[in-house]
Amino acid sequence: MAQERHPSRAEVAAAYGATIPDVIGPGLRVLFVGINPGLYSGATGHHFARPGNRFWKALHGAGFTDREYSPFEDPSLLDLGIGITNLIERTTGNADELRPEEYREGAARLERKVERWKPAVVAFVGITAYRHAFGRPRAKIGPQEETIAGARIWVLPNPSGRTAAYQVPQLVEAFSALGATLEG
Repeated sequence: MAQERHPSRAEVAAAYGATIPDVIGPGLRVLFVGINPGLYSGATGHHFARPGNRFWKALHGAGFTDREYSPFEDPSLLDLGIGITNLIERTTGNADELRPEEYREGAARLERKVERWKPAVVAFVGITAYRHAFGRPRAKIGPQEETIAGARIWVLPNPSGRTAAYQVPQLVEAFSALGATLEG
């Protein structure tokens, strides 16, 4: 396991424009796709790393993991058939800083990743990113009719602590609905 380290304010501020490595490989049951890494993730080099992000609680609560993992353990998800990538690679302080063309470029890059690694399901963690990237303004949380390179698409709520509309129980419910489709 990578050493858990909390970055300083200066390290977080200096992470603008950084990228973090994908957690991706063959045999994935699901590839989770974030919008883009935040500055805290950029400073740590790990996905969904900011304290207060509920991704790890939702993943565990929905039964994807046998315990609540730390962001610093994100590479070990591959052993469970779980991957993580981002639609847009560069870190920002807020998703509002992203340009429309970055969503379209991210969609094309994601399609290449899905073609290469062939996950069973691509799960977008944040409906706005999916809507912008794929031109689906009316998309709703849950399974989508489209596929990406043969992979089913699922859209989940954003687990960021900034998203007040979905608290942990609602996130667990949404992640559980996805998990139920992977069991069958």
